[in-house]
Amino acid sequence: MSPDITLADAITALVAEKRAVGYKYSAEAKVLARFEAFCRTEFPGPGTVTQVSVEAWVASARRRKVTPATLQGLAAPVRELARWLGRRGVFAQTDRCCYCSEVPFRHLVMPVLFRMIYACGLRASEARLLRPDDVDIDAGVLQVRDAKGGKDRQVPVSESLRVRLADYQAQLAGRSDWDWFFPGRAGEPLTLGNTEKNFRRFLWQARISHGGRGRGPRVHDLRHTFAVNNLRSWFAHGQDVGALLPVLQTYMGHSSLADTGYYLHLTAESYPDITARVEQATGDVVPPITAGPRDGH
Repeated sequence: MSPDITLADAITALVAEKRAVGYKYSAEAKVLARFEAFCRTEFPGPGTVTQVSVEAWVASARRRKVTPATLQGLAAPVRELARWLGRRGVFAQTDRCCYCSEVPFRHLVMPVLFRMIYACGLRASEARLLRPDDVDIDAGVLQVRDAKGGKDRQVPVSESLRVRLADYQAQLAGRSDWDWFFPGRAGEPLTLGNTEKNFRRFLWQARISHGGRGRGPRVHDLRHTFAVNNLRSWFAHGQDVGALLPVLQTYMGHSSLADTGYYLHLTAESYPDITARVEQATGDVVPPITAGPRDGH
């Protein structure tokens, strides 16, 4: 967590954000207040959510022999707080990225690249392989070409992201060597390895633990977060999620509704209060999920 925000401040901001989009978030706010008091007593130093503090929080609940449902209710808000802090921390660190002579545009690329992946739910390669002409600043639309399955699609962006893209484009436009929207070394696009390496560096700078090779958080998890956040927002506003699911499928470039349906189940696992609505929304449209989505989803 950055020094300008305490754990209590972060909880206040998260609760305000949830309520602003329609969640009551009363029970969760009480759990988070208890978690903050627990951390103040047991872990007075870090002032943030760590793997150790979360494990201690869960262990404490288990020692009290709480029911599985109660344990889920104690863990889910803390998990969401960690995600909120992760998004805030990672993006703040990308903004502090410095100029590098070997990759001269890195300090410009990183703040925009990871925000685009998160805000548009893109696969990492879809973002890094964009050409300058694929980004229509005036219309606020990305043209994703030859994505998974050889498919093209258009992806509208939010106004705040469009403004950021316009500022980024203004700094690179007119350069003869600007062949890729996110240039890497020697006129080539960023590699997947370089993208993941930078993401891990920003995680480390934001004091977010990484599970090691093959484990998360990964760049692709930003895409997962995009999907789950959209579904939660639709549920919170009482929208017809069953009807909107094909919209999310098209936006994310999924070949089948089952791929998109995975996120419904993931949303239900993270937010058990909407489980019944998830089941109602899916009906017979989305088959049961037996495994998580592959990295390309």
